[in-house]
Amino acid sequence: MKFTLSSLQINEIIKGELIGSPNLFFSSLQRIEFANEKDISFCQSSDYLEIALDKKPGLLIIYPESEYNANDNQAVIYHKNPYFAFAQLLIYINENFNKQSGISEKAIISEAATIGKNPTILENVVICNDVVIGDNCFIHQNVTIKSDTIIGDNVIIHPGAVIGSDGFGYLDNPDGSYTKIPQLGNVVIGNNVEIGANTCVDRALIGSTIINNGVKIDNLVQIAHNVIIGENSAFASQVGISGSATIGKRVRMGGQVGSSGHLEIADDVTIIAQSGVAKSIEKKGIYFGTPVKPRLEAFKIEAIIKNLPAMFNDIKDIKKKLDN
Repeated sequence: MKFTLSSLQINEIIKGELIGSPNLFFSSLQRIEFANEKDISFCQSSDYLEIALDKKPGLLIIYPESEYNANDNQAVIYHKNPYFAFAQLLIYINENFNKQSGISEKAIISEAATIGKNPTILENVVICNDVVIGDNCFIHQNVTIKSDTIIGDNVIIHPGAVIGSDGFGYLDNPDGSYTKIPQLGNVVIGNNVEIGANTCVDRALIGSTIINNGVKIDNLVQIAHNVIIGENSAFASQVGISGSATIGKRVRMGGQVGSSGHLEIADDVTIIAQSGVAKSIEKKGIYFGTPVKPRLEAFKIEAIIKNLPAMFNDIKDIKKKLDN
């Protein structure tokens, strides 16, 4: 990504307090551990102050109470939340220097699809019959959007994602074979949703698989048929949601969380990575384990399990003494 911004321009974007020359120019961003005098970087807390003092990046965004003195070839911007400020800078650079737009000639789009205003649809995207896509959507390479899918505004879909593939539904036959059940529903995606690379969202058996406004889904996530996901929920990589589960608003799932089907998860639930949800969660809170339990209860159980070998040996010793 190519960009050039002065220290004054950067401060106007992030709205901090600039110390040093307003006329230093920068065209690179770097983590504080690898930064040098040509880079823009940030220091979020005192944990990284020693590294910042050693590396001396050309422009450093740092918290106001820090004891940091810039040299003549540096600029410092004090901001109450350096990470937030740095993120705002990334957003500005992405929108102004990294913007792609238009529809690639290598995209395959059905004449029966409807595409909204200002689309970005890259190479090897396949959009099937009767798909509806809203305004300002960004569809990356090798995405497949199957028939009847409805997508809202400002949606980002990353490479390799498949939206509207068949749900996993079969009849068990007496001889042990399977008969496929046609999946005749669709997928409905709200506004401001982001779907990660190689994620799959299956179409419903009947009705709709629904991903509501503001949902953020990482790479390699599986959303099965007839799942409903509430607004502003977020799923990390390798989460799997089985069919007909209903997920509340603002639910967060860490990596590799698995959920059984036909259950409900309440609003404002956080599930820690690698947990398994086997039944409905009715109260907001933080949960962990397989099957999941409230976090503190689960941690107590884990602590006891760690002590089981020592407890077992103690019991053996007590038994020996009693036998004697």
